[in-house]
Amino acid sequence: MRALVCRAFGPLDDLKVGDLPDPAIAPGHVIVDVAAAGLNFPDVLCVQGLYQFKPETPFAPGQEGAGVVAEVGDGVTHLKPGDRVAFVQLSGAIAEKALVPANMCIPVPDGMDLTTAAAFSMAYGTSFYALKQRAGLRAGETLLVLGAAGGVGLAAVELGKAMGATVIAAASSAEKLKACVAAGADHGINYADEDLKARAKELTGGAGVNVVYDPVGGPYSEPALRSLAWEGRHLVVGFAAGEIPKIPLNLTLLKSCQIVGVFWGAWTFRDPKAAAANFAELHALFDAGELKPVISETYDLDHAVDGLRALAERRAVGKLVVAVGGA
Repeated sequence: MRALVCRAFGPLDDLKVGDLPDPAIAPGHVIVDVAAAGLNFPDVLCVQGLYQFKPETPFAPGQEGAGVVAEVGDGVTHLKPGDRVAFVQLSGAIAEKALVPANMCIPVPDGMDLTTAAAFSMAYGTSFYALKQRAGLRAGETLLVLGAAGGVGLAAVELGKAMGATVIAAASSAEKLKACVAAGADHGINYADEDLKARAKELTGGAGVNVVYDPVGGPYSEPALRSLAWEGRHLVVGFAAGEIPKIPLNLTLLKSCQIVGVFWGAWTFRDPKAAAANFAELHALFDAGELKPVISETYDLDHAVDGLRALAERRAVGKLVVAVGGA
């Protein structure tokens, strides 16, 4: 099968489109004919050998995809050939075929095409788990989203609005903030030329924000934490800025606030029933028109590495997708 191939951990430029053996079916798994793969920042880390888990080389990168079930393994009773599914796993999505644990497959609603499905699961799954289970976001609260124009950021903006919050989007350019406003953000902060903490305080009348959604890290985490209200919650989602910040813990004492880790992938393994219930809610919101994934660019397989470069350089708005096959 054709795939984007990582033969050794290293720079993105080392990736080449080539052939890998077709996967063989295994018990508890399905083989998916991949239609599209959603690109995510962890894919960049995975290729470079910087992610917390490392696949065996050679491998096809891509943690998120969607397609049609081609074959089911022993013990799989809830899926059959021809079913449309999205999936999330460590790697393997940027390939014509993927071997996927059956319990990591998510049925695709009738009203959702496979390209959209490939861009939906990680962004909305992560953001909903963060806001619902980890932050307990309530209607009437104020949510500050860092990196708000990225895939998980725009999902958090949309979900924050759907959950009844006032949403402040923070991004690095006026163009990116336009996308955030189009997704429903009430206010925007350009942290390239505005003081993040001061502006957040100003927009909340000095009270501060109740929840910070932080997939960026680096120099933005501490001022965002300082913008929290009493008993606020700072969600640690990722470190797209490349630096893991060191936070003065006295800030949590002074504000009686929480720093809350968000590891959606591990949670789905630990509590698959709750994860499935979350997706039922997300798909209902999608069907109602409240969630509209932004796919700003679609690449063919031969140009998939260009999409990964766009993510690495933080040029992406919304989601980037690779059109892999014709499923």
